[in-house]
Amino acid sequence: MVTPFTVAGELDLDAAAKLASYLVDEQHNDALVVNGTTGESPTTSDTEKSELIGAVVDAVGDRAQIIAGVGTFDTIHSIHLADQATKAGANGLLVVTPYYSKPPQPGILAHFRAVADAAELPILIYDIPGRSGVAVQTETLIALAAHEKIIGVKDAKGDLPASAAVMAETDLAYYSGDDAMTLPLLSVGAVGVVGTSTHFSGVGTKHLIEAYERGDVTEALRLHRQLLPIYTGIFRTQGVILVKAGLALQGRSAGPVRLPMVNATEHELSHLSADLSAAGLL
Repeated sequence: MVTPFTVAGELDLDAAAKLASYLVDEQHNDALVVNGTTGESPTTSDTEKSELIGAVVDAVGDRAQIIAGVGTFDTIHSIHLADQATKAGANGLLVVTPYYSKPPQPGILAHFRAVADAAELPILIYDIPGRSGVAVQTETLIALAAHEKIIGVKDAKGDLPASAAVMAETDLAYYSGDDAMTLPLLSVGAVGVVGTSTHFSGVGTKHLIEAYERGDVTEALRLHRQLLPIYTGIFRTQGVILVKAGLALQGRSAGPVRLPMVNATEHELSHLSADLSAAGLL
């Protein structure tokens, strides 16, 4: 979920509550991730993160799970954010691989274990080497699966055989972290998606997953192909930029982005409108 800001750049909790309700009640998302990268978490303060969780929990916590992004490149800070999210009412935690510093696999293993040891809530590991600079290797994921608090993976690795190997060896619940990889990952054992385009494609994406789960692969493939223009188009530039632009096109403004992000250009808006239309969503 994107984080709404006012025109002046301040956190807009009223808009956040309205957006959360739209995503759950109209887009049929079962859960919301707040304070993720699409929520511009690198630019929000710890206080803002806590306030945002509280507002979303108050708005939809009775009918959706709230997962808080708490991962940073600092293990101690990640543990602090996990405790803060728990107190704010979150149901689970999303913990990204420590980024930029590119720790070796023993450091990645120790980092996730330290956060899980300290956490009260269940954890999804966020494996996204394109942003973190290093992948969580298969052996590391299998080792982490033994921890009772680590229950799943948001998988944006783009390595289907590696993901399939982990699913074959563990009980980790896999969620695609790349919208367009939802159906391929379902085919090797995944259970869903933590999406970006699902600000708009939530209904269709849920139908896709349900169709696959009931064995209607033909319908799942039809929906995949229908939604593919927005699954990929939302990433023509950074997802948060185009999600906020798309919400504005629908009259659901989430305000501007914060630097170093910049608002969508007219050229990007034109492409976004075309992608939403091609997917039957505009």
